[in-house]
Amino acid sequence: MTYMLFLSQVLNGLGTGAIYALIALGYTMVYGIVKLINFAHGDILMVGSYTAVLVMTGLGLPFPIALMASMIVCVVFGVLIERIAYKPLRESPRICSLITAIGVSYLLQNSAQLIFSAYPRPFPTVFRVKPLVIGGLSISFTTILTVTTAVVLMIALHIFVMKSRTGKAMRACSEDTGAAQLMGINVNLTISATFAIGCALAGVGACLYCVAYPSVAPTMGSMPGLKAFIAAVLGGIGILPGAMLGGFFMGIAESLTKAYISTQLSDAVVYGILIVVLLVKPSGILGKTTREKV
Repeated sequence: MTYMLFLSQVLNGLGTGAIYALIALGYTMVYGIVKLINFAHGDILMVGSYTAVLVMTGLGLPFPIALMASMIVCVVFGVLIERIAYKPLRESPRICSLITAIGVSYLLQNSAQLIFSAYPRPFPTVFRVKPLVIGGLSISFTTILTVTTAVVLMIALHIFVMKSRTGKAMRACSEDTGAAQLMGINVNLTISATFAIGCALAGVGACLYCVAYPSVAPTMGSMPGLKAFIAAVLGGIGILPGAMLGGFFMGIAESLTKAYISTQLSDAVVYGILIVVLLVKPSGILGKTTREKV
């Protein structure tokens, strides 16, 4: 039965990794254009989670409406944060934007604690579907839904970036913002669209996270956001398929560590993976090493 336990842990890791991947997509999109590590992105997940739980428990509306509300609120927050906090600092040293992102993260956490209190809120049960049993392996419906949603959204996002007019503008800004602006591309609008798409994905991730872990708290986005950042670096930050690959890898590594080593060491193993990647291949699994002339 050892291999069944292994497969079960891998499937659990895929479910968790899919949520990391959805958050990591937002990290990697923003970094690809403005070279900003938006450490407040994990707290956007918290905002989406509170929106969903308020819509479902406070208004009594169904889960699909809560999902849409979560995405809309996350998009509004993301665009406002970009315009108010990040846009004035684009020409400043990167360290300024990084410190601002950490400050925005703490602002969102403390604001949520002030409004909703520090006590966790339960998330209502959404799906009462029996798990899929294949042989002796039981696969929960939540895992299937989470992984499928993440893969579909990643593929749709990749097609959007490669084929659509806005996607081409994003790639142009990623290559050279100044040249893109000279070619008539609205850089401000493109950056706002990038934040909006990344935050919409975080809204989806928030609802899926609450379905898997039915509890909402002001600091709930910190650790998933940090692990999603590590997943983005692992896969190759700025590369969409790399974010998905890194998210799945992180989820599986975390799950196997909890099963075979220790639940208390799972976070240490995650950070250890980041250290190894930075030492061995800083550009990530799918990233390419580039040289800059000084």
